[in-house]
Amino acid sequence: MKFIKFFIIIFITFSTPIKADLNKNLIDQLDKGGKLIFIRHAYAPGNGDPINFNLNDCSTQRNLSNIGRKQAQYIGAFFRENKIKIDKVLSSEWCRCKETAKIAFDDYSTNSFLNSFYSSKYAKNKDKQIKELNNYIKKYESNENLVFVTHYVLISEVLNYGPSSGEIVVSDKNFNMIGSIEINY
Repeated sequence: MKFIKFFIIIFITFSTPIKADLNKNLIDQLDKGGKLIFIRHAYAPGNGDPINFNLNDCSTQRNLSNIGRKQAQYIGAFFRENKIKIDKVLSSEWCRCKETAKIAFDDYSTNSFLNSFYSSKYAKNKDKQIKELNNYIKKYESNENLVFVTHYVLISEVLNYGPSSGEIVVSDKNFNMIGSIEINY
């Protein structure tokens, strides 16, 4: 038992500076620009969408909670406080993504290639969306960072990484993951 307590104390002592160093390195990479920044929408309780889901009606969707809205504010604050330059913010057409983008960045546009393909209703769109995303990146010519506010399924598909709600995942333009930052609420 003493060994376990000792290990926990050592882990807490050493993990905080390590995490801070990793965040600093990632922020340094973002300062250089030209990165893809994938953000899983902020916290929206539940899993998937209700059966009566309608893309054009937010009341039928799983939406951000008050905690999720606070988390979206923290996401925006992270970018402002670290003076991370952004060329453009694109969001999925799902309401929880649009609300995350609106709260965090204010200025954004939507693109269907960022939509979820989790449910069987949209699963058939996966290959088309991934192809459109790849084509968009190939044609994208800015040296500044590009933000995508999207869903777990898309991020896990292109980066082979499972993000938490509100997590910021950074990659290069070849979808090589550089690192991530969890924004806690």
